Amino acid sequence: MTQTAEQLTPSAKEAICDALNQSVAETAVTTMLAQNFHWNVTGMAFGPLHDLFQKVYEDHFTAQDDLAERVKALGGHAEGQLAGMLKRSKVGEHDGHATAEVMVETLAKAQETVAATLAGVASVAEEHGDLLTQDLAIARGQVHEKFAWLLRAHLG
Repeated sequence: MTQTAEQLTPSAKEAICDALNQSVAETAVTTMLAQNFHWNVTGMAFGPLHDLFQKVYEDHFTAQDDLAERVKALGGHAEGQLAGMLKRSKVGEHDGHATAEVMVETLAKAQETVAATLAGVASVAEEHGDLLTQDLAIARGQVHEKFAWLLRAHLG
């Protein structure tokens, strides 16, 4: 049965908010990863990668807000501490000292990780009848899968 935010049980809200906060954390870490690579990419593919990395981090910055605001709409607490996000995230930091190829591979893997996490969010939301969160998670997951494809296309 489809539920609005107000109709969800407290335990459903808690489970959905926990899953959403996982996606916020991974999106935030991936945002910074893309910005770091944007700043530090060099080589023959500098122009297109510099632009692609910027598209990624600009998209992800907005996505963090959308996901965190859904947490708040469900009555949860949006976790906003960087240390906590790094601890929670399955995506890790990178110091930016890498070849363009390693940057692309690293960011593509991060995109796949976030897409998988969002698929999990969608499943949790579906289980509790929260179609609005499910829809948000599916839409975001599709964006991350597309970025993974765009990045992998640079690897040949």
